[in-house]
Amino acid sequence: MRQILLDTNAYVRFLAGDERVLASLAGADRVYMSVFVLGKLNAGFRAGKKGRENRRILESFLEKPSVAVLEATRETAEIFGIVKDSLRKAGKPIPVNDVWIAAHALETGSVLVTYDGHFQAVAGLRVWEGE
Repeated sequence: MRQILLDTNAYVRFLAGDERVLASLAGADRVYMSVFVLGKLNAGFRAGKKGRENRRILESFLEKPSVAVLEATRETAEIFGIVKDSLRKAGKPIPVNDVWIAAHALETGSVLVTYDGHFQAVAGLRVWEGE
């Protein structure tokens, strides 16, 4: 089973018709959306002029049978702590929301679909390479 987790920028590029993201979505059996990605998207919607339309499109996307929203669990929190500490020790911090997103990808064994290069610093994380 091929599982992916969409980062915020990958979802935005999907909406713009990015063929690489579309191909990754088409090849996935399961698509995960982290609640932390949803939070970042909702913040962006509030700052933009198409908030209502963007929320409607997101809700429609989330209703697809292959899409699942990941909530934070105790396991997610444990993985978050390991990742954040590891990045601190390596001197390679990344934004805190991205640590949560990485934790969700690690927890589910998913490939993280993102255009953010800083995720490469997370040990064990499988980061998409525009497949």
